[in-house]
Amino acid sequence: MAHLTTLPPWVILHVPHDSTFIPATARNHFTLSHSELDDEILKMTDHFTKDLFADGVRDAQVIAAPISRLVVDMERFEDDSEEPMSKIGMGVIYTHTHNGKMLRREINQEERENLLNEWYRPHHQLLSYAVEKSVQCYNRCLIIDCHSFPRAALPYENAVRINRPELCIGTDDYHTPKELSDSLVLAFEDSGRSVSLNDPFSGSLVPKDYYHNDKRVESVMIEVRRDLYMDEYTGLRKLNKFDVLRQQIRVAVSAYCENIDPKR
Repeated sequence: MAHLTTLPPWVILHVPHDSTFIPATARNHFTLSHSELDDEILKMTDHFTKDLFADGVRDAQVIAAPISRLVVDMERFEDDSEEPMSKIGMGVIYTHTHNGKMLRREINQEERENLLNEWYRPHHQLLSYAVEKSVQCYNRCLIIDCHSFPRAALPYENAVRINRPELCIGTDDYHTPKELSDSLVLAFEDSGRSVSLNDPFSGSLVPKDYYHNDKRVESVMIEVRRDLYMDEYTGLRKLNKFDVLRQQIRVAVSAYCENIDPKR
């Protein structure tokens, strides 16, 4: 594998959906059988994204969820009233599966608070701290929100488009400069990839303390179609072209960073 370009210290990689771990204390929340739960994990996990995006990056620059999104989804707003996906049972704590079936029994407020206190809030404290340190030290921070998506849309997506792009760049009107999204699109297209903006997914995560109030914090989501790098049928095997794609991602992010004035 070719040497991966080092990312500047003001780049933070957020990896929310890579883990398949479900702690024993949460297993009894789920109403699915073991085989049904395994299938849900297979379909809903962004397999290998930590390795794909963050290989060789300093630990301090990588904030990765330690548990499956089926337990708590770090990418959602904590308050369901602020989270659009809660309307289909996929808020911060999922109640439904990818195809609309019941995922877990009804949990009480104490159980909900326990999940948030144990997993969600510490994760976001780590992310906020990493962003804060970056802004303090470098007067800027770039969050790369690292994701993948299946070749065929899952039922919850209500997708119209059949032919999905190889990569999707998700943007935020406030935190994603046009220069950033344009640079990524150009770099991926130059490497022969098909790219769409905010299709099939949109937006990019920013810690609440900085959300829409600090331009020094930039954020962009990079979504990679899973069949480009892994066996989607098992979720267990990387394809031979994994390293090539990993290098292309690093080159695309680095190309934007190299054109940034660190004193800005």
